[in-house]
Amino acid sequence: MRIARFVHAGGMSFGVVEGDPDGLTVAEIDGHPFGQISFTSQRWALADVRLLSPILPSKVVCVGRNYAEHAAELGNEVPKEPLLFLKPSTSVIGPRDAIRLPQQSKQVEHEAELAVVIGPPGARRADRAAAERAIFGYTCANDVTARDLQKADVQFTRAKGFDSFCPLGPWITTGLDVSDLEVRCEVNEEVRQLGRTKDLIFDVPTLVSYVSHVMTLLPGDVILTGTPAGVSPIAAGDTVTVRVEGIGDLANPVVALD
Repeated sequence: MRIARFVHAGGMSFGVVEGDPDGLTVAEIDGHPFGQISFTSQRWALADVRLLSPILPSKVVCVGRNYAEHAAELGNEVPKEPLLFLKPSTSVIGPRDAIRLPQQSKQVEHEAELAVVIGPPGARRADRAAAERAIFGYTCANDVTARDLQKADVQFTRAKGFDSFCPLGPWITTGLDVSDLEVRCEVNEEVRQLGRTKDLIFDVPTLVSYVSHVMTLLPGDVILTGTPAGVSPIAAGDTVTVRVEGIGDLANPVVALD
């Protein structure tokens, strides 16, 4: 099932995206998708609505250096335990929303990632089995990073936390086997990153369990699982597209912040 959050003429709703790529529609559901799915009578062509970020998390928990080749390209060792950092909820944007380049940085880069969305009842000190049950679904993410600020600050808060630095979307896909999916990033249709989730150092259930032993994961929280090699700068005028096999495309224009 593909669950989207979208704006239409009557307001904002959650809905289920149905059909093939040439004729996608979205069927409105009554209330929040974490409850029992109940459809209203409303349906739109996907082209006639505006997709938002599919969820509004209380926090975005990110995992650094979770692909060996990416750790190597930045001159880092592979961590012995998951390396965690946070992005604020205010960094989240949706499909087609603009990534805004801050004046403080001269080197902003893309990072394509598989994102995990936590469902009810959340997770707290979860073992592997409980961690798997806590997963609601998956979406695409771009862990936009001001690389020069990351190097200058050592810790990641400023480099990762600017408004618009966490595009999510286009929707949440449930029931997906993520053990071996392609993760791709294109900038202006040029392939910059190409990896597979089978190369994750720490797999998804391990990450959910590990994070839940540090902080309580609430329904709607998002975990970014790490980026494959190939990160590189983006500039105003670019369009960055993150594609995760089995989910879809997350495209965002890049603009200068005046």
